[in-house]
Amino acid sequence: MSLRFNHRAVSPSTFKVMMEMEKYISGRFTDKVLYELLKIRVSQINGCSYCLDMHAKDLLKLGDYADHILQLALWREVPLFTEKERVMLELAEAVTRISEQGVPTDLYNRVREHFTEEEYVDLITAVNVINSWNRIAIATGMYPGIL
Repeated sequence: MSLRFNHRAVSPSTFKVMMEMEKYISGRFTDKVLYELLKIRVSQINGCSYCLDMHAKDLLKLGDYADHILQLALWREVPLFTEKERVMLELAEAVTRISEQGVPTDLYNRVREHFTEEEYVDLITAVNVINSWNRIAIATGMYPGIL
């Protein structure tokens, strides 16, 4: 893989808007571990090596979360994740793959057991922001270590 072009240099105004969105939504999360898990899982689904690498490293800066990173792709199969993390991950997957089945009512109800309506909006916004970053990185040929 090779970098097609540096999107930051080509369109600094677009990069600025994306960074403003990132800054806003990251500030909405008091639980930074939850936020990084969301970004890693969405990046796994989308196949974005650049974002996966970045956010795995960001999570490791928060503490000893190597097992979380290693087992995240199979979160349904391991007891490592809390129920709150599980419903967040399921929601992140559903929103990322929204064309497949939308967000089923039973999932919405389970998410609401752990998150307020405002937090629900924050979660779906965070999923949208990382999906946007993933699509920019993949479409421009970004890979770990390039920028």
